[in-house]
Amino acid sequence: MEVDKGKSKRILRDIKKIRQEEAIIDVDVETEKFVIYSLAGDLFAFKGHYVKEILIPTEISYVPGSPDFLLGVINVRGDIESVAALEKILGLPTTKTSDKNRILLTEDREIRSGILVESIEDVIDVPVDAINPPLATMTGPMADFLQGEMEYRGKNVMVLDVPKLFKRFIEI
Repeated sequence: MEVDKGKSKRILRDIKKIRQEEAIIDVDVETEKFVIYSLAGDLFAFKGHYVKEILIPTEISYVPGSPDFLLGVINVRGDIESVAALEKILGLPTTKTSDKNRILLTEDREIRSGILVESIEDVIDVPVDAINPPLATMTGPMADFLQGEMEYRGKNVMVLDVPKLFKRFIEI
C-alpha cells in the first residue's frame, strides 16, 4: 500500500487548523465607555455617555453672585455653557492650571455643564463586571457622588455619578 505524502500533509494541516479554531473562544463581554481624568492628583471617571465633548479651556467669564463651585461661563459655538470646579463640591484641593487642563462638557437629561479637570488620561471601554461598588468606608463629600471604582494602569479610579452631581449643582 502506497502512502500519498501530500494527502497526509493536507490532512494533518486541516486537523491543526481545526484545533486552532477550537482553541479560540469568542467571549462577548458587556462593556461601558468611560472618560478617565485627573483632579487634585487622583483619577476619576465619568460614564462616556454623559460626556458630550472634551474642550480646550477658553476664557471663562465670571458670573457675579454665582456659587463658589461655578467658575463662570464659556461660549461653545454660540451656546453659553457653565463651567464648574468639581473639586469644590468634592472637598479636594484646587485644580492646578496648566496646558493639560480640559473642560468636560457633560449632560444629563436637560442639564448641561462644563467640568474643569487637570487632564484627560484616557477614554476606554471597561467590562461592566470590572466596576466595583464604592468602599463602604468612604466618607466625606465625595462619598455622596461615588458610583463605583475600577483599576486603570495599576491605579484606583473613582467613578462619579453625574446625575447626583448635577442635582447638587441645582441645590446650591
